[in-house]
Parts: sequence; structure tokens; C-alpha cells
Amino acid sequence: MRTVLIMVYLLPVLTEVAQATPAGSDDLVVSLKDGRIRGEYVTVKGTERRVKQYLGIPFARPPVGPLRLAAPQDTEPWEGERDGTQQPPMCIQDPELIVNVSRTMSVQYTPPELSEDCLYLNVYTPAEATRGNKLPVMVWIHGGGLSMGAASQYDGSPLAAYENIVMVIIQYRLGILGFLSTGDEHAQGNWGFLDQLAALRWVKENIEAFGGDPQAVTVAGESAGGISASILTLSPQAKGLFQRAIFQSGVATLGTYTTSHPLSYAKIVANLTECDCSSTEELVQCMRGKSKEELIEATKKMKIFLGGVVDGVFLTDTAEELLKRKEVLMVPVMMGITNHEFGWILPQSFAPPGWENGMNRESVLAVVNMFNPTGASSANSLIADEYLKEAKTPEEIRDGFTEIMGDLLMTLPVVKVAGYHLGVGVPVYMYEFVYRAEIHKHTRPSFVKADHADDVGFMFGGCFWNGRIKIIGNITKEDERLCRTMMAYWANFAGTGSPNGPGLVSWPQYSSQRQEYLELGLTQTVRQKLKKDRVHFATVTLPQKLEQLAAAAKAGN
Repeated sequence: MRTVLIMVYLLPVLTEVAQATPAGSDDLVVSLKDGRIRGEYVTVKGTERRVKQYLGIPFARPPVGPLRLAAPQDTEPWEGERDGTQQPPMCIQDPELIVNVSRTMSVQYTPPELSEDCLYLNVYTPAEATRGNKLPVMVWIHGGGLSMGAASQYDGSPLAAYENIVMVIIQYRLGILGFLSTGDEHAQGNWGFLDQLAALRWVKENIEAFGGDPQAVTVAGESAGGISASILTLSPQAKGLFQRAIFQSGVATLGTYTTSHPLSYAKIVANLTECDCSSTEELVQCMRGKSKEELIEATKKMKIFLGGVVDGVFLTDTAEELLKRKEVLMVPVMMGITNHEFGWILPQSFAPPGWENGMNRESVLAVVNMFNPTGASSANSLIADEYLKEAKTPEEIRDGFTEIMGDLLMTLPVVKVAGYHLGVGVPVYMYEFVYRAEIHKHTRPSFVKADHADDVGFMFGGCFWNGRIKIIGNITKEDERLCRTMMAYWANFAGTGSPNGPGLVSWPQYSSQRQEYLELGLTQTVRQKLKKDRVHFATVTLPQKLEQLAAAAKAGN
């Protein structure tokens, strides 16, 4: 089950890939609030424009010793010139998972070492950028179920080179160290989210040194990163730290990302680590004494998922309640999904053996009941009736299964949250990514369309990475055109709050009446009412049928 929860929020493993160019120029040294750091020049394919890359910049003190399971603290100044040419260590996690995920994605990725001292970020900026340029800034939050991932999975060089923006890729504490909460003053929780806030504060104070504009910051992420970005729009502590937000395949209401009762989860973790949980104070002190190896072992054994908590400070209520009350930051948002969120990667971790060759109704319901326990068996049975009514073969049932899960976990929450943001009067832009790239032709069955996280490589400009990544398959000219298109849309939104710009298909704002969205593929098409029949079923037909069943049961009694 733990692997399932991680995989639901995974994102593709994308290593830092630009080709470094040695240089000793002082142009590569920037002066920050806490000291000086030297970066390096890198290049990307298709353009002579260089990028300056600064890796492993600390944005908070190492969260070790008494700072374990505590809010991040401001960095301390350093002496001399810091080396910004090495990837930072990853936060504590199961190291095998990130390797296995990368292998599943047909990507060769060698992760850096694990360390509790992991609160670092990477910056990519155009080579000629200097203080005062006021370039748009995009801060990327990695996914991985709040349990895995690293800044080194990504490379922001193409966006900096082609789109003239500053890319910042951050890390945050994960799993036990990032989200353990006792629900009281001894461990309030949300440490990973507070790390994200600390990184955004660092950006506001330091990004001008890289040519960035601290008043033009976009927070963005995919999967758990998208959920994080969405949650940040609900925190009063994030006010003024960013001006726009992008949620890719993930929003704050997805899954169990916020809870009001974290202590039961903390006790499970305590048992795994052999900590006394008779009092929360003793539990936390015991956890602070555990070694890195003990924490990694506990992480591997965990069958539960740790997420955010309603702590009264970072989050004053659950995401759903905050959205209903319109307690949302007034920033433009862009959000979207792929057209086969549950196509291949996600079912690998939990679907019954041989699922790709066909399924039956019983095996479908077994998985739906696991992911949608609040729906109760009657609701899940009605859902299966709706999605499988035309299915006559095991293969057709399989296809219905992947659609059910994609809609429950991604489509329906995204559409609902888009409506909430519309309700507060901010611009909303919606998309559906529909392109099945050639690089996946030999690694996935033909029934898989655009899978979970397939959009990330294109909006990052992965077609133009330059040498340090190894992907199975060749990048086509069509792939390159789509990379350029999506980079432009994302960068335009970061710069102006609208994705539109010269040479691009006009992307209309999402509205409550027309509900227009952009279909992103080799061609771009404006469409209306994303999956309207399924949305109508979930929001109108299903509640009506459940009311009828309840009334009939009551009458029978």
C-alpha cells in the first residue's frame, strides 16, 4: 500500500543533464545574503545561448539534532566562496524507490547520497542575466508522494536558455522527518511544507542576485509537487511569497494530504522505530535520537502515508473547507491533467498480476474500494456500473478500470478545485495533455495514452537536455516542437499570469459557463467541459442514485 501511495504521486525521474563548461570568470560568482557562491556555465541543444547553473544552495540550516522535527531555521553566513557545481544530497528516503521509478520510466539516473542535511535548492538563469534584469521566476516543487524525490531529478537549463526565465528547483524534508506530527506542541508537523515556505522566502530575499524578479514568482509542481503548490495557496503564511501557481496532476484535495488527527499515524511510526509512545514528548525525543539508518529502515517498513496536518498556523482547516470558505490566495492559477493518468506507471504497483492483459469486475472493485473507502460499496458499485456498462471483454474492463482510477484520483479533484479558484475571482487556465511520445513506444503497451507525468518532460524542455541523461528512444522533431510550445506557455504564465503569447494557439481562460481548456498535443485545440459526462455522473447522477438507495433502504425498514 505504501508503494501505491508513493506511485500515485510520483513524477518522472529527470536528471540534471546540461553539459558543463569550465570557466573561472567572476561572472559566475554571485553575492547572496549569506555569502558568495560560484556556479558554472552549461549549454542545451538547439541554441548557442548559455545558462549559469548554481547547485546546492542552502536555504535553511541543516535540520539535524534539536532541529529534527522542528520548523526550518534561517541559514547562517558562510566564509569565502561556496562551490555551486555539485548536486545536493537527497533528503532521507528509501533509496531503492527512486532508482526503481527511474528504471520504470526508462531513464538511467544515479541519485546523490542521502543526508538529513538536505535543505538546498538549484538555480538556473540565462548566462547574461544580472541583478536588475527582473526576469520571471519559476520555483519547482518535486513530486514523489511527499516520500521520495530530489532536485537532482530535474534540469531547468532549457527554460532559462529558451524562455529567459530563472528556474529554481527546491528540496524539502520527506516522509517521517518531513511530516510526522503528534498533533500538539511537541511536533506540530508540516515540516516539509514549512521547508517549501522557507525556500520561497529565500527566493524573495535572494533571487535578484540571479537576475530574477521577487515580485514575479510562480510556484509550480507536478503530482505531490502540484498538491504542494495547491496547498501553499491555502496557507496564510504564504501570502506575498508568490504571484502565480501551477498545479500539474495534483491539487490540495487529492487523497489524504491533510488530516486533523495525526497522532494515530505517529504511534504507528513510533512502533516501527521502537519508541515509547506513552507520551508525545517522549515519542518526539526518541525519534530525535534515531540514526539515519534506523530512519531509512522504518521508512522501508511503513505501510501508511504521512501528509499535512491542520495545525492552526500553516493550515487553519482542511483543504476542502478552506476552499469552500474562499480562504485562498488571490493569484492566477494554471492546472491540468494527462488523458491517461492511470495508464501504466501507477497500476504497476498494485493492480492484480496480468492486469494489462485484461480484468474482471471483481478485480476492478477490489482496487476501487481500496482507493475510495469513503465511497462505500454501494457507491463504488454504481461507479463500476457506469464505467463498465459498455465493456464486454477483459480488455475493455481493463480500460474502464484505468479510466475510473484516473478520474477518481486526478480528473474530478482538478475540475472541482478549478471551480473553487474561479469562485474567488482569479484567472484560471486548464489543460489536458494528450500526446503519447515515441520514446514510450517500446516500453508501454499500445493501449496506454498520455500517462501520469508525461507532460513534465515537455514543459521542462527535455528535448534539449545535453548529455548527462540517458533516455531510451529518440527525440523526434515533433517532440521538439511540442517542447518549445509547452515551455513557451509555462514561461508566459510565469511572466504575466497568462500563458498566451506570439505564435501560440490562444488559450482561453476557464470559466464556469464555457469551461474551456486547451488540449495539448502535437497540435493544440481549445475544447469545452473536460470529461463532462463523467463529471456530470460524479456530481449529479451518482449523488441522486445514492439518495434513492438510501430512501429505499429507509422505507424497507
